[in-house]
Amino acid sequence: MSLAASYAADLDALKDDDRLRSLKARAGIDFSSNDYLGLANNSRMRKAIAAAVEAGTPIGAGGSRLLRGNCAEHESLEAEAAKFFGAEAAIFFATGYTANFAVLTTLPQRGDLLVLDQLVHASIHEGARAGRAEFRFSAHNDANAVEEVIRTWRREGGKGRIWIVAESLYSMDGDFAPLEALVAIADRHDAFLMIDEAHATGVFGPNGRGLTAAYEGRENLIAIHTCGKALGAAGALVTTTRLLRDFIVNRCRPFIFSTAPSPLMAVAVEEALAILREEPVHQQRLTRLIGFAREEIGARQGWQFCGSQIIPYIVGDNARTMTLAGGLQARGFDIRGIRPPTVPVGTARLRISLTNNVDESDVRAMLDALAEVTGGGSR
Repeated sequence: MSLAASYAADLDALKDDDRLRSLKARAGIDFSSNDYLGLANNSRMRKAIAAAVEAGTPIGAGGSRLLRGNCAEHESLEAEAAKFFGAEAAIFFATGYTANFAVLTTLPQRGDLLVLDQLVHASIHEGARAGRAEFRFSAHNDANAVEEVIRTWRREGGKGRIWIVAESLYSMDGDFAPLEALVAIADRHDAFLMIDEAHATGVFGPNGRGLTAAYEGRENLIAIHTCGKALGAAGALVTTTRLLRDFIVNRCRPFIFSTAPSPLMAVAVEEALAILREEPVHQQRLTRLIGFAREEIGARQGWQFCGSQIIPYIVGDNARTMTLAGGLQARGFDIRGIRPPTVPVGTARLRISLTNNVDESDVRAMLDALAEVTGGGSR
């Protein structure tokens, strides 16, 4: 088989399993993006970028942070982020994927153990596989399972540091991690706790500081605050201690050997933090919309509602999931189908996200359209 033929065969297998992906332009009412607060096109964000360009802020950093790429804008953002989130220090990465991968391939050492919730993001899986530490999975959102993994590893002779890794809000199920219990376990076992706040930053916590807000500043907590979702920009902030920040600067290969993020993006993220602090109306509006959706959905079959802005409609079958998504798109609603391996086999779904880009009438219309395409009739 030729090289090209092997790739073609792989794509054909995906097609046969109704899992072949393709790129589609954005169209229709937004029920699929992670622009939860609607800041991606916010006038303050645009003006901040325009003012920075006018003042001479470069588009590109021109090098890694340890060379000439360390710009005043990066330094300003990191200082503001540490203050905003309540941590000793922060460090800025170009993407959330890179941030997760960077932390997990730098801080955990050989002989340590990573305990990963089984539904954590692909970037965490990749970081764990590429890192030095051993890793094991625990049942989703089960604090007792986390503790049992730790105890089993210790009984087997494990001597190193424990790293508990979870998401505060899971991107495909919309459910919340048992953070209080995980913090207690970390304290009991002298462990580190790494929490990916990607879908909670900006949406939950005081001024959108996330679900780890009550725990920031602890020496055993590392939080990943993604900037490309509710903050409407791009990149990710790792909040931690000054010591661990210095270790990352000196030992983290994805940081040392990558061109720094655009200084303009640092400006955008810092403006987003200012908006969160000064304009709580954005967070409040989304909270009201989540409450409205809960009332409208009620106990309808198929829905999984955990009280967040992410609302999965579980279908199960891959082909039917994509048919339903296509039907909704044809009716003007941008809703995408999610299939394995992004979600477990047999749980293909419509991932519906609520954002400030829609209002209550849009939510009602979307639910009516879904009832129509699923054969349930209008409400």
